[in-house]
Amino acid sequence: MTDTTTTAPATTPADPAAALTHPLCRTCGTQYAAPRPDCPVCLDERQYVSPAGQQWTSVAELRAAGHTGRFEEEGPDVLGIGVTPQFAIGQRALLLRTAAGNVLWDCVPYLDDSMVRAVEEVGGIDHIAISHPHFYSSMVEWAHAFDAPIHLHEADRQWVGRPDPAIRFWTGRTHHLTDEVTLINPGVHFPGSAVLHWSAGDGALFTGDVVNVCPDNRWVTLMYSYANHIPERPHAVRAAADLLSTYRFDRIYGAWWHRVVPSHGNETLTRSVTRYLAFTHPTP
Repeated sequence: MTDTTTTAPATTPADPAAALTHPLCRTCGTQYAAPRPDCPVCLDERQYVSPAGQQWTSVAELRAAGHTGRFEEEGPDVLGIGVTPQFAIGQRALLLRTAAGNVLWDCVPYLDDSMVRAVEEVGGIDHIAISHPHFYSSMVEWAHAFDAPIHLHEADRQWVGRPDPAIRFWTGRTHHLTDEVTLINPGVHFPGSAVLHWSAGDGALFTGDVVNVCPDNRWVTLMYSYANHIPERPHAVRAAADLLSTYRFDRIYGAWWHRVVPSHGNETLTRSVTRYLAFTHPTP
């Protein structure tokens, strides 16, 4: 494991209220430092530009439109945080209440004062870690609100839409946040994709949609592009499965509400990868 101390340069205005007007892509929810004609995240083949064309909003506009936070317990010491009405991709973040402090896993595009108060009531945020660029969203807003560092893999640096000193880039296959919490780079979906392993209790794996928990939560899957139905390369899926098999986890937490494998996580991943490879790379 190598932990780089490189941070992104600041582009944030001194006035917090002005920051709330940073452009926010309506399709993917990525926040950018300044107005621009396009969203690079949506132009990539793993995402898409709306048929209506590129459209922008801001956190301030979402507040005025009546968006609010949604909070639900998703598992032992795991609090789900989302946005209602649903916006952009619609993922929910997860707040892990660990022995060494709270970790926000993944992020959502929206934040308001009531959400800040609700999170502060359960201990705030000590670290933010994000699975891949589709969920970078308004990560800098969250980092500033809680004075928390953001941990991203160096391989996905190019997708950061709003550089900021709160962002810390790591390299290699693993990065330890605490004695219990490890970030792992499985190398699927994006080169710098990450999943989070929490070793407490029976262990849990937090995957966003790098390893996607299916609607039938007896299964997970891996894809290069979910939006455009492009399968991940078989050799990359095998390598990711081999790496993750070295960790013990009972639960797997996906990217959307209630997408949780409640038990036998290791067996679920192994069985799902076997099924995936049978369809994408069948034996002659």
